[in-house]
Order: sequence, then structure tokens, then C-alpha cells
Amino acid sequence: MFETSTIELSASAYRHNLRFINFRLKAGVRLCSVVKGNAYGHGLTQFVKMAMQAGVDYFAVHSSEEAYLLKQGITKMPDLFIMGAMEESAVKWAVENAVEFAVFDRERLDMALSYARESKKKAKIHLEIETGMRRTGFSIKDIQELSKCLHKHASNITFQGLFTHYAGAESQANHFRISKQIDNFNQALKAFKTEKLVPIYNHSACSAALLNYPETQGNMVRVGILQYGYWPNRETHIRYCEESKSTPDLLKRIIRWTTKVMAVKEVSKGNFIGYGTSYFAHKNMKLAIVPIGYAHGYSRNLSNVGSVIINGIVCNVIGTVNMNSLTVDITLAGKVKPGDEVVLIGSQNGNSISVSSFSEQSHQLNYEMLTRLPMNIPRIVKK
Repeated sequence: MFETSTIELSASAYRHNLRFINFRLKAGVRLCSVVKGNAYGHGLTQFVKMAMQAGVDYFAVHSSEEAYLLKQGITKMPDLFIMGAMEESAVKWAVENAVEFAVFDRERLDMALSYARESKKKAKIHLEIETGMRRTGFSIKDIQELSKCLHKHASNITFQGLFTHYAGAESQANHFRISKQIDNFNQALKAFKTEKLVPIYNHSACSAALLNYPETQGNMVRVGILQYGYWPNRETHIRYCEESKSTPDLLKRIIRWTTKVMAVKEVSKGNFIGYGTSYFAHKNMKLAIVPIGYAHGYSRNLSNVGSVIINGIVCNVIGTVNMNSLTVDITLAGKVKPGDEVVLIGSQNGNSISVSSFSEQSHQLNYEMLTRLPMNIPRIVKK
């Protein structure tokens, strides 16, 4: 109601990105939409509702907290998979509510079994295999023991999935390592098959692997950054365009972040502007004060290098970005008054500021910048 900025989500841009993704899926491969990190900053519940309207019916989160928020916020929540953090009480909740979850150590497997027996409901588990990421997951040598456990407790466990994470599929520099991981994962699948165990889903492909290693699709893919309209990195974008003979503009950003001018001020030549001495007025200037700062996800690293759009004109951020405000040079922006729209990310009258340029200037990854947008900024879905 009294928010200082708003994030808009374009449903049409999202549908465009889905078409791009689905065109690259092999027959019978299911799409799992990764919405961890507050849906990469786009707003967890708002984004999932929009995705569901576009036909997406499977979602992956990182934590039980995110899963709980979705189950509470969406009445008919479709299939849901927790990939990471869970306390013991969350394992119990997941089993009781038919939420799928990752199992990457014996402790969590034992908890899943215990609560499955207690609730008389099957635990829907995805076993994670450590193939070379060196993070979480069972080793291939554990498969025989895991197989015995799954056979013994077949009435308590659904072998929902077998999966792994690739350690940098977006970069050709990691090719040897990724190739080894692919071999290891295929070896794990074969080992389970030998033990007469076949998971409902085998999944290892993320956005980068979907494009750079399409053979990793299995029968499910976990797509995150692509659906939001961003490439895993610049290298993947260039590589894809070259190999597919496509134009660079294949994805559409779905996010638009705006605020309003808080105040307008004139400053004479020869004065410092803002805190300290980081900006010196070399001419008479007209300034707009904008009620957004690093507390709202607008990095302090954008001091004197960032830009916004006002009246369709790209205006430079001058001086130090404060906790709750920043100052913009509107000398050439025409008549500007309090209440006028300020575009932080997105387009206005033919000019645009992308997340990519925003991120490069602030020395952040797209992923990092997006997920730092505070959860309390309203997210509104637009057609």
C-alpha cells in the first residue's frame, strides 16, 4: 500500500521463454521449474501462480521453508520437490504432505523411513549422487547398500528420483570435469538398474546443461535462470547462437522494477553532492532524489556508475548510493516532478536498463543481483 517501489512480472514474456525451453526438450521429458531464492528474486508465490497458469506443474525449491510457503499460499499446489535444506521436523512435514525431497545422506534417509512408518505414508525421495561437485550426495560405492534399503522398505519409500548437480556446465573450461560427471551419473543409473531399481525420474540437466549438454536431459530437467529470461552466462549465450544460427534475442526478461521521484532539486556548479566528496558538480545541475538504496537491493557499488530511466531518458546516478535513496542527474531529462516514474530495471519510451548491465556495473552475477531484491517489494503479474 505504501511501498516505495514495485516489481512487475510479464506473463507474456514468461510464456515466450517457456516456448523456447519446451522446444528444446526431448519427447517425454518433464520440465521442473526451479523457484529457489524467492523465484530468483521474482517473488515465489506470485511467480509460481503465473507459471501454473502457463501450464507448468512441477516446481523445485531449495528449502522446506520455501515449500511450506507455497503449500500455504497456493490451494492446489502441484508437484513440489525440496532440493536442499530440511530440519528433522520438515522431513516429517514433507512425508505427511506428499512433498518430494532430496536425500543425500544416511541420516536423512533414516528420518524419511521413520516418519513414513509413523504416518503410514510413503516418503517420496530423490537420491542425490555425488559425481564430482564435491558438495552433497551419496557416492557410487553406496549404491548397493542403498538398493538393499530401497527393496527392504519398498512399502515406505517411493524412489521418486535420482539426480546430481553439475559443477559449471555453462563454461567450456569445465568440459572435462562435466564429461566425467555425466559418465559417473550414467554409471549410477546403470548400477541401480542392475539392482532392479529404476527411479521415476532421473535428472541432472540444469539450464546450462540443457543447452550445452542436451544428452543429459534424462526424463526430467530442472530449469531455473532460462525461464526468467537470462542465459546461464555470456559464453553459453554466444555458443548457443553460433551453433543454432539464431539471433541473440531469444529470451525475454519478465521483470520490470520501478519507483517514483521523491524530490527535485537544483544544485549550482562547484558543490559536492551527497555524502563525502565522491561527486563534484562541474556545472549547474538539476537532480532527482529517488527513494531506493542498498537496503532495497540497489547496490552501493552503483554509486556514480548506475543509471535509471526518467521521461524516457537514461539518467546517471551521481554520488554515493545511500541506504534508502539515490541521487540522479536529470539536467537533460526535461520537466521532472515528484511522483514521476523511475525505471530501475526494464523499459520506458524505447530505452531500457537490463539486469545484465545492472549486474555488470555492480560486479554481481545476474543470479546474485536478482535474489538480493527484498521480498517485501510487491510483485505484480501483468499480461
